[in-house]
Amino acid sequence: MSKNKPYISIRDIAQIGMMIAIIEACKFALSGIPNVELTSFWLIMFTLFFGWKIVVVVPAFILIEGAVYGMNLWWFMYLYAWPLLVGITWIFRKVDSALFWAIVSGVFGLSFGALCAIPYFIIGKSTGGMSVGVQSAFAWWVTGIPWDFVHCAGNFILMFVLYRPIKYAFQRMCDGY
Repeated sequence: MSKNKPYISIRDIAQIGMMIAIIEACKFALSGIPNVELTSFWLIMFTLFFGWKIVVVVPAFILIEGAVYGMNLWWFMYLYAWPLLVGITWIFRKVDSALFWAIVSGVFGLSFGALCAIPYFIIGKSTGGMSVGVQSAFAWWVTGIPWDFVHCAGNFILMFVLYRPIKYAFQRMCDGY
């Protein structure tokens, strides 16, 4: 979709479907390794290379996750965590540095637990007041910090190692059209 083309083409639909399939396949393939995922990597790369299409990919990915695994509290966290990563990527989309994107991806992994603690603050607040909400969110976040470090390291390494070869593949693929 652009100013010259105000519709979604068959090619756009196919690319969106492939992006979602890649994220889901990688998520499933790495599901046995706690907090190591390629979702962050792919959302960053797809935002950088496919622009507006990511606004269709993210909600579709989140809905598929909810349909497959059930829409529990973790699912609501996805509603803001993944769009936040895409928004940050969009803001810095002109930066072309494997190290920069590895840092962004790593920081996102490190902060994922804190982001996911937000619903616990709201639930605790609604059942017992402000202090219970803060205590609930803080306790949930602190108990997960070791896994946030794993998430951070995994995101950093995967982005740093895969950024250049995937960027090259995307450039070659896009040049072919």
